[in-house]
Amino acid sequence: MVNQLEIRNLHAKIADSGEVILKGVNLVVPKGQIHAVMGPNGAGKSTLGKIIAGDPSYEVTAGDILVDGESILELEPDERARKGLFLAFQYPVEVPGVSNANFLRLALQAKKGEEVSMMEFYDRLQRALKTLDWDESILTRYLNDGFSGGEKKRNEIMHMMVLEPTYAILDETDSGLDIDALKVVAKGVNAMRGPNFGALLITHYQRILNYIVPDAVHVMMDGRIVTSGGPELALQLEERGYEWVKELAVTGS
Repeated sequence: MVNQLEIRNLHAKIADSGEVILKGVNLVVPKGQIHAVMGPNGAGKSTLGKIIAGDPSYEVTAGDILVDGESILELEPDERARKGLFLAFQYPVEVPGVSNANFLRLALQAKKGEEVSMMEFYDRLQRALKTLDWDESILTRYLNDGFSGGEKKRNEIMHMMVLEPTYAILDETDSGLDIDALKVVAKGVNAMRGPNFGALLITHYQRILNYIVPDAVHVMMDGRIVTSGGPELALQLEERGYEWVKELAVTGS
C-alpha cells in the first residue's frame, strides 16, 4: 500500500469566476513526514489546502489528489475527513450555541463511523489539553465564539489531536500568533509526529519552522511548486526573500 498524500499535476480554478489558481501542482507528503509549503501572497497555497479538503468554491480541471493511492476527487468533504484528512483553517469559523466539547465529540463519532464512549473521548481530550497547557473550561465555551486569534489556532490543534487524522493540512496556523502561542501550537503539532501521521504546513514565514522542523520545504509561486529542498531552504527564503526564485517560476525548471 502507498502511504502518502499525493497531489498529481493539479490544475484548478475558482468555480464562479473561472480564474485559474493552480497550474500543475505536484507534491508528495509521505506518511510520517511534515512538509512545509511557502510562498508569497497569491501563490495558491491556501487554495491548495482548501481543494485537498474538498472546498466546492473551486473546480479541479486536471490532475488528481490521492490518499494512500486512492483518488479522493469525487468524495465530499465529510467523506475525505473520514479517509483521514484534516484541515486547520486560516480563519476558523465561529459557531455560537454549540459547545466545543459537543462539536468535537460529534466530529470524532462521524470520523470513526461509530459511537465513541465518554471514557475514550475524555482520555483524548485530557491528553490534548495537557499538551497544550489548556484549562478544561475551554470545552464548555461555544466553538471559537469570542475566541482570540491565538485561542482559535490552539483550538484547531486540539481538534486535530483528538481526531487523530492521517494527514493534516495546516493553513497558516502561525498567522497572528505571538511567540508564546506559537510555541504552544508547535508543541501540539510535534506531539502528533510519528509513522502514522503526515502534515502539509502552509506558511509565509520561516518563524514557525524554528519550532516545527519540516522534513521538506516546497516553494510555491504562480500556482505551482517551483523548487523544493530541506529545512535550509526556508532559511534561504528568510534571508533572500522570494525574488531569487522568481526565475524558476518563469522557466519551470
